[in-house]
Amino acid sequence: MSRRLVNITLDNVEDLPHRCRRCVFWELDPVNGERALDAGDTGLEKEAWISGTLLEWGSCGKIAYVDGVPAGFVIYSPPLYSPRSVAFPTSPVSADAVLLMTAHIIPEFSGGGLGRMLIQGVAKDLTRRGVKAIEAFGDLKWEEPSCVVPAEYLLSVGFKTVRPHLRFPRLRLELKSAVSWREDVEVALERLLGSMSPERALRPV
Repeated sequence: MSRRLVNITLDNVEDLPHRCRRCVFWELDPVNGERALDAGDTGLEKEAWISGTLLEWGSCGKIAYVDGVPAGFVIYSPPLYSPRSVAFPTSPVSADAVLLMTAHIIPEFSGGGLGRMLIQGVAKDLTRRGVKAIEAFGDLKWEEPSCVVPAEYLLSVGFKTVRPHLRFPRLRLELKSAVSWREDVEVALERLLGSMSPERALRPV
């Protein structure tokens, strides 16, 4: 089974789930979001947002593929690019952080570690760009697919609550700790594999 992460671009935006590729919950403020919905052009608005963000800021999302099939995605940006973020009771996002807007794993691929893989991919990308942290608004009462990420998922991949709320706490992941965790794992793996002879490493267990 092969797994890979790819940056979201206009070339692969159609690989997002149908509902998500036409959703502009985060990309537009509530008033303009309603207008786009009424006009029936939310798909075009989504593409315009991705295009503008890529040009002005850079990579703003990743798609996870399993054996060539889209299995999940994550979208992120500075809060300035997400008008909806100011509507949350626990806003604003910290000045040194990028907002994780939304993330989703296709149900048939859940439980395989893709959620952690996506966050690690985002962490690696943002660390290279000098960003100190990722923040997100979690949903403590999440019951079905929605535009807001379940708080439980965020906590499971290393986020910590920085502003509590009964429904929408704001959570934060310090990127130094996220990347160092990954590097520690990689170093340990390299040491383990390096200490094994090729024959031993390939021997069935």
